[in-house]
Amino acid sequence: MGLRAYIAKRLLYTIFLVFFVITINFIIFEVMPGSPIDYFIGGRQVLSPERIAAIMHRWGLDQPWHVRYVTYLHKMLTWDFGETNPLTGEVPVAGFIMNYLPNTFILMGISTVLSIVIGVILGVIAAYKRGGLFDSAAVISSLVTFSLPTFWMGMVFISVFRGILPANRIVGDNMPPWNTFFIFGTQFAFPTLFELQDRILHLILPVTTLTLFQYGNYLLLTRATMLETLTEDYIMTAKAKGLRERTIIFKHALKNASLPIITSSAIAFGFMLSGAMITETVFSYPGIGWLTLNSIMVTMNYPVLHVVFYITALTVIIANFIADLLYGVIDPRIKYG
Repeated sequence: MGLRAYIAKRLLYTIFLVFFVITINFIIFEVMPGSPIDYFIGGRQVLSPERIAAIMHRWGLDQPWHVRYVTYLHKMLTWDFGETNPLTGEVPVAGFIMNYLPNTFILMGISTVLSIVIGVILGVIAAYKRGGLFDSAAVISSLVTFSLPTFWMGMVFISVFRGILPANRIVGDNMPPWNTFFIFGTQFAFPTLFELQDRILHLILPVTTLTLFQYGNYLLLTRATMLETLTEDYIMTAKAKGLRERTIIFKHALKNASLPIITSSAIAFGFMLSGAMITETVFSYPGIGWLTLNSIMVTMNYPVLHVVFYITALTVIIANFIADLLYGVIDPRIKYG
């Protein structure tokens, strides 16, 4: 099977997977106990039966499940996510989530890239110096940081660096005015130099927490794959030819040992937009993870949860599709079939 046929096959599989995810997402919220209207109303106000019936009719909750499923499928595929609250219907879900998504993208993007780079480099060095002091120290430290809860590390950092680094939110008080602009009705802002510096200071502790928690996975994975690759015959042949150690390790060994690392990295980037729920909560960082936890525990915001779960699954599917295509680019021995 050629590359084009393989891409067509994977696209069909991806489309089927998207429909499957949408269906599972619909079923999860259908089988949840209680009514969405009850959650939104809570004990804060009393609505008349006529008002409740009008809200349910507006949101299609009085329709049979198969009608609701078709409507839900259409909304997810057309990215028409509706409003955040059926009682008010004031804020579009897409615009509401976009207020939090850039924050998560910055936090998770920086920490994920740093953890991959640090983990891979340290893993290569540990494999090259296997059995030595550096190898033992790298493995033990990565296991420790990978095992510690992120909320515990976050609270330790907050206690240690209290008064030195900001430990909550994304910017401080009394910020200067931003230069705002709009995209699809959502307001964005060009950060001033002072605001950019303040954001960097607020990112140091949560980024450090996530990087320490994540890098051990890549270090151990890289070390394991490199140890297996370094014993191959072509590595011995490269050494016999007199090639430099750096060339052998990074150009020959790491390239052929990188397929599991690509898979792990693709999954990490796929889940990147879901946020870091615990870390964002500890540092009061207004990202998607914090929004998800707040929507579950406080507001029970069904429309927001629908979209967050859907986007998370979609990014994981796309990331794995890209990883599958990269396999053949990195290792020409792989045949698409």
